[in-house]
Amino acid sequence: MGSTNEEETQRKSLSTRESQALSRLASEGQQIITIGDIADVLDIPRKSAKDMAYTLKEKGWLERIAYGKYLILPLAAGENAVYTEHEFVIASALVEPMYIGYWCAMNHHGLTEQLSRTVYIVTTERAQEREIHGVTYRPVTVTEQKFFGYQPTAVGSNQVNISSIEKTLVDCADHPEFCGGIDELAKAMQNAAEVQCSWKRVVEYLRRVRNGAATKRIVYLADQLDIELPEYDEIVEDFTTGYPLLDPTKEAKGTRDSTYQLRLNVSPESFQPEDFS
Repeated sequence: MGSTNEEETQRKSLSTRESQALSRLASEGQQIITIGDIADVLDIPRKSAKDMAYTLKEKGWLERIAYGKYLILPLAAGENAVYTEHEFVIASALVEPMYIGYWCAMNHHGLTEQLSRTVYIVTTERAQEREIHGVTYRPVTVTEQKFFGYQPTAVGSNQVNISSIEKTLVDCADHPEFCGGIDELAKAMQNAAEVQCSWKRVVEYLRRVRNGAATKRIVYLADQLDIELPEYDEIVEDFTTGYPLLDPTKEAKGTRDSTYQLRLNVSPESFQPEDFS
């Protein structure tokens, strides 16, 4: 419980001017600030604002997260073991374009109760994985063709792009390793069936993404969970050749199933609807 006090005492005290800058910026609900923001709130030259940002960083009140962008560190930064809305705002400042996806989006939409200590950022750019206050920010680079199906979502006083329920399911079927494996995707699909999920849109997105393995996984799980997919026969007819693993996070073993053209390396018993009730 003492970590907050320890963190506060580790920080160097602020001058009146620095304190004024931080309190004004924080009162506007800003968590990510730029040199320009400091210059504006204090009405000082950019050079002075830059010096102040450097000093605040050295004193432990700001963290530089990108060129010219700083995160105002909350008093209890890093104390909680789960990510909060705060992390989504940080993620949005790390790379552009971006949207929050995979496991984090599943949790945001209430499709899973499991929390990931990694924040997955979908982007078309190449970006480095970062760790900020014990949270890993993992950019996943996708092609332009796969970069769609998200919307700006209010996170506190900020707007952050988060993938829709339908795109989240398709992305997780494309990369089960970024959502905790096929079991988590099965639970998410079961939960999605109980909210306003458009399976028509899921099918449309699968066609746009054009990943054969993702399509097979969704069709297989839908059958196990008694979810009726529209245009079912057409999707099955279009199955690509090859037998990808049902769950790429697990060992490459199990039977090749010719109906779904998948290698079933996880027992189908794991995906019965009653298991999730």
